[in-house]
Amino acid sequence: MKCIDRKGNIVSESKAQGKALDFLYKTKIGNKILKILVNPTISKVAGAFLDSRMSTFLIEPFRKKNNIDLTDFEEQEYTSFNDFFTRKIKSQARPIDMEENSLISPCDSSLSVYDITEDGEFVVKNTKYTMESLFRSKKLAKHYEGGKLLIFRLTVTDYHRFHMIDDGMLSKNYRIPGVLHTVNPIANDFTPIYKENTREFSFLKSKNFGTVAMMEVGALMVGRICNYYKHNEPKGMEVMRGMEKGRFEFGGSTVIIALEKDKAIIDSDILENSKHNFETKIKMGEKIGKKFK
Repeated sequence: MKCIDRKGNIVSESKAQGKALDFLYKTKIGNKILKILVNPTISKVAGAFLDSRMSTFLIEPFRKKNNIDLTDFEEQEYTSFNDFFTRKIKSQARPIDMEENSLISPCDSSLSVYDITEDGEFVVKNTKYTMESLFRSKKLAKHYEGGKLLIFRLTVTDYHRFHMIDDGMLSKNYRIPGVLHTVNPIANDFTPIYKENTREFSFLKSKNFGTVAMMEVGALMVGRICNYYKHNEPKGMEVMRGMEKGRFEFGGSTVIIALEKDKAIIDSDILENSKHNFETKIKMGEKIGKKFK
């Protein structure tokens, strides 16, 4: 799937990432290596290494290979590769639209938008999944019928923290364990991505957009999801628009938002792009829609 920015320009992604995924998913040797990489034990060992100071030597080669511009990020001394991967962004580099009627993006990503149909089935690059299988709940699938599903796909070059899209009360966090596979569209021709990935979700009873389901999907190998607010408060926890909700550690990842029917109107350029199978490149905090009136 091609990606374009909001001015209509084609956005190219890291060729290095694409080549690696081609190898893993399109060659017999790559498939064998992939089976090893998604093993939970291997993932834990790799994660521990990427958290250690020993992994800092990987930072500069990775930055150069993926042409990562650090201009927008806070200056700091990185203590591990994951410290670099989850680097903080300068607040002025991601201004947050605070107009209460504006629906904002929770992260930097490539965005696709889909209607949540009566039977709850979605097709993304020949991979079929349903609201029920995604959330493992018939009740939720029914609740969000007629709404919109927003899929925010992050690559390894993106800012890897995700934020609250509105003021409101955040529910406790739910976790669905699974086998980790890449969320890059290349993989969708070979495996049902979202049915196998580890994912976490919570509900935001928002001030302006109803009850929003916010899901984070882990990626290949490590792909750890770090949600900060794992409370058990029955009424939820009060949060504010733009607050950091969590972060992804190494690996491309995905944020998914489900909106109830008639709660928000997605911007026309994004809808048009999705209609023609284009993702839209967006930044955290920017307006992607507005409150339904």
